[in-house]
Amino acid sequence: MRHLKSGRHFGRETSHRRAMLLNLCKSLIEHERIETTVAKAKELRGWVEPMITAAKDDSIHHRRLAFAKLRDNGLVTKLFTDLAVRYKGRPGGYTRAFKLGPRVGDAAHMAIIEFV
Repeated sequence: MRHLKSGRHFGRETSHRRAMLLNLCKSLIEHERIETTVAKAKELRGWVEPMITAAKDDSIHHRRLAFAKLRDNGLVTKLFTDLAVRYKGRPGGYTRAFKLGPRVGDAAHMAIIEFV
């Protein structure tokens, strides 16, 4: 039985899965729009949206927590100065995903995830 086993595993080990989602998170913050599979886009929401919610309260503590995950001063600055200010009055739902269609090579369902 798989009670209380939430989240998608993507057929990867835990460290590989976390690294992959962190890289997707960094790319989304940097480019504000990326193309990935539908399952990865849905899982990525749970990583990016809490970071933006924390960034809306600009404090040293929240900046250090963001840096602990992102490990890039440029991305932390962009998160707190550009994205957090943009969504100051929004209670949540900072990303949207558009389904595209199957990928040519392996017919995986593709999507574009972007900030609203």
